[in-house]
Amino acid sequence: MATHKHTLVPGASFVDPKVLARIGNLELLARTIVDGFINGIHRASYLGVSVDFAEHRGYTPGDDIRRIDWRLYARTDRYYVKEFEADSNANFSVILDVSKSMAFSSGGLSKLDYAKYLAASLSYFANKQRDRVGIVTFDSEILERVPSSAKHLDLVFHTIDRAVAGRPGQLGDPLFRMTEFFKRRGVLALISDFYEEPDTILEAVKQFRAQGHDVMVFHVLDPAEVEFPYDAASSFEDLESGERIPIVPENLRAQYRKLIKEHTSTLARRFTEQRIDYAVFNTSTPIDHALFAFLSARERLLRVRR
Repeated sequence: MATHKHTLVPGASFVDPKVLARIGNLELLARTIVDGFINGIHRASYLGVSVDFAEHRGYTPGDDIRRIDWRLYARTDRYYVKEFEADSNANFSVILDVSKSMAFSSGGLSKLDYAKYLAASLSYFANKQRDRVGIVTFDSEILERVPSSAKHLDLVFHTIDRAVAGRPGQLGDPLFRMTEFFKRRGVLALISDFYEEPDTILEAVKQFRAQGHDVMVFHVLDPAEVEFPYDAASSFEDLESGERIPIVPENLRAQYRKLIKEHTSTLARRFTEQRIDYAVFNTSTPIDHALFAFLSARERLLRVRR
């Protein structure tokens, strides 16, 4: 990872992904993005889990006596206070898809580079909230893992920085095996281009909700994958399988756009049913702008869910 020092532009906001690509230091990049939207944040619970009872701890002088569990006192003759999730630092982990299709770019930033910037920004923001941060990278297998810790931000940055998209991927098996990593309830941010059927995606992701985790899903797409702007007849390569298919774009453009819209709409509906926060991130969109919109909507949802 580069160690050059750069000067932050005061009040940097709506940072163009192409500008970000010229910043060599991942921590500085994350700080630039986060500073771009944090001025609009009035509460610090955008990444935190709901305020629910978590565990007891021994009473210490200065604790609010209203939080003493008197039923537990009656059983044990000792004073314990109820500790809530908002009082204790949360475990925050990024789950980053580095499969071959994430290497795609139609001329700007690749999906993986955009996903890396997003992963770094979320991790930096979580660490700023004093949450413990970690990361898992995967394609068809689990590749690297950094367990959540208050001291692991540098390791998380290093893991993100060296991630490359090289092999075909899948969601089901690696995500299933990851459930072993997340025994304590926390916040999970899954970043992928989701090149699988909605049912397969949902089955792979909803197991984290079953464990009690707060799950955020970031669907990263290139502008060309959304708009299909091609005109000339040519062959298109499937980045996962390597198969080439001859296509006349103008004959398929409307059908393709409809399929993409149906895919993302279905995922949005199905994830909402599971109380999973979902958003599509276009790699041409400034990350700070997209994050602010997502986290603002998420904060409103968290209030409703409470």
